[in-house]
Amino acid sequence: MMKIDEKLLRQIISDLGLNAPFMKGQLLPVRNCWHFSTDGKFVDVIFYDDSDFVSGMNRIYVTLKSYRVVILAFSLMDNHLHFILYGTYDECNRFMHDYVRRTSRHIAITHGDNHKMDGVPIDYQVVDTDVYLKTVICYTIKNAPAAGIPYNAWDYPWSSGPLYFRRPGQWGSPAWLTSNMDSISERNLGSHGQRKYLQTRTPFGENIRTIGDLVFPGEYVAYELVEHIFKTCKSFNYFYCKTKDDDVEARGGDISRLSIPMKEMRQHKKEVCRELFGVDNVKTLSTDQRMNLARTMRARFNSSPRQIASLSGLVYEEVKDKL
Repeated sequence: MMKIDEKLLRQIISDLGLNAPFMKGQLLPVRNCWHFSTDGKFVDVIFYDDSDFVSGMNRIYVTLKSYRVVILAFSLMDNHLHFILYGTYDECNRFMHDYVRRTSRHIAITHGDNHKMDGVPIDYQVVDTDVYLKTVICYTIKNAPAAGIPYNAWDYPWSSGPLYFRRPGQWGSPAWLTSNMDSISERNLGSHGQRKYLQTRTPFGENIRTIGDLVFPGEYVAYELVEHIFKTCKSFNYFYCKTKDDDVEARGGDISRLSIPMKEMRQHKKEVCRELFGVDNVKTLSTDQRMNLARTMRARFNSSPRQIASLSGLVYEEVKDKL
């Protein structure tokens, strides 16, 4: 299990209701738990290939070191991210923005695409009951199969899905990768290894469990806590099978329907901006001008309000009723 000091662990157990007596049909309140995600329609791609995904996974470990945050579940998709986090809102929000910033920097260095994730919308939901916590964990790890990627949640390696209810010392999914990543070893990477694999010079001074070049996700995901949340593999499978997209999206998740592809809409945005205001970039527009842009694009293209708000540089929750 990832290292959690005893004081924090006691607080987590209390906040997640893990020490409360079970009463059939009664929801248990949950505190300091959040579902963070980025808008998948804002950028066309975040992770270009497997090496990007490996770097993205290792970046979670590095970023987490600076924050008092506990990761319960996550999924890295090629154009968006999902994290289920425990901690104060401010701390979790800072972690999420820092991870996005570091990822944008990686894209700039590796692919020469500067400022790729500047302004990417980062949404969050409050996770307030034990049932919703179980639901949103399963929703997160089901993201890959729900998107049509032909793997089960426990066979998609760029998420925490392979960690839960596994045989001790094993990680269930990466056999399909080209490199041999099926055995877990413990080693001290040293300064050279940290620069090469973790892309940081910050000295951690500790042994790290690895799978090939990948930091074992159990180093930064509290998977044993999640097993405690579900209590049994049977309960985990029940929630995994019953959870539907609408169970999460109805509470304000960042899924929008009926959207024109983002790349195409960006071009439309530039054209409408030039037509209305003689500029290409919404950053120079006032709030009233951005609303005018949003209404014009909504009328012409009938794409989703969430996508229109994002393209127009507006906060969706503030303008959704005006679109």
